[in-house]
Amino acid sequence: MKNIIAIVSTIIVLALMVFTFTNGRAFQGGEAGKIIEDMKYIKADNQKTSQVKDNDDEEDKLKALRDKAGSTASFAVSNAYKTKCASCHGVNGSGIQNGKKLMGPKLIGQSEVKLLKDLVDFKAGRKENLIMKGLLINTSEEELKMFAKEIGQFQAKKDALAK
Repeated sequence: MKNIIAIVSTIIVLALMVFTFTNGRAFQGGEAGKIIEDMKYIKADNQKTSQVKDNDDEEDKLKALRDKAGSTASFAVSNAYKTKCASCHGVNGSGIQNGKKLMGPKLIGQSEVKLLKDLVDFKAGRKENLIMKGLLINTSEEELKMFAKEIGQFQAKKDALAK
């Protein structure tokens, strides 16, 4: 009985193999293979068009942000300000960078005298802020004056760019 089941199973498997061979190989050619190949081209075309559409959308969004923000971040600042101050107060002293509020407060619009007084107070420890104290501990009085003068001019630079 076992031999009969094995022979019948073998004949069925061979018949299915012949049937598949005569109708085209499944997933490796024939109609099914052509459909799958066509799907690859359609998918590739859709990806290209979606990438182009995404790039256009991103460019439109960037343009809108630039128009909305104006050119406030486009004025030049010293490398010393960039390395010591910009990470907390923003490149233009606004306290905001890439649409996110930063750790440090807004500096733009403050007078040079107030800025210098605050810097000296931070360095001396009269105003408590460990980050500011750590940044200013080895900074000379001349450098503090330079920072105060530069930051004090940010509002004028911003106003000049807005015109």
